[in-house]
Amino acid sequence: MSTKVLVIDDSQMVRQQVGRALTGAGFLIIEAVDGADALEKLAASPDISLVVCDVNMPRMNGIEFLEQKNQIGNGVAVVMLTTEGQPELIKKAKALGAKGWVMKPFKSESLVAAAKKLTALV
Repeated sequence: MSTKVLVIDDSQMVRQQVGRALTGAGFLIIEAVDGADALEKLAASPDISLVVCDVNMPRMNGIEFLEQKNQIGNGVAVVMLTTEGQPELIKKAKALGAKGWVMKPFKSESLVAAAKKLTALV
């Protein structure tokens, strides 16, 4: 059975790029357009092993998503994928449980390596 990864980004192009990189490495992708959509997808698929999440999104951003995910007690690993690089933002995300921070534009190999490490799919 493939390892499920939830990709949260308001850009369809980014979701497709992440999806291509990760499906090529054997992951199964579920897409969400923002944090609120992602919470619904997490509830519907409790077997999701990893979340790749943008920071800046409408409705619910990545930091708000982390806060909500923690409130419902979902311990799935999260990697932030963003253009944002402010140290205080990274520190806040990591304090909320983000396990990694990947800058856009991203290298597929880096994202796949992080995904494999966090899901122990090596």
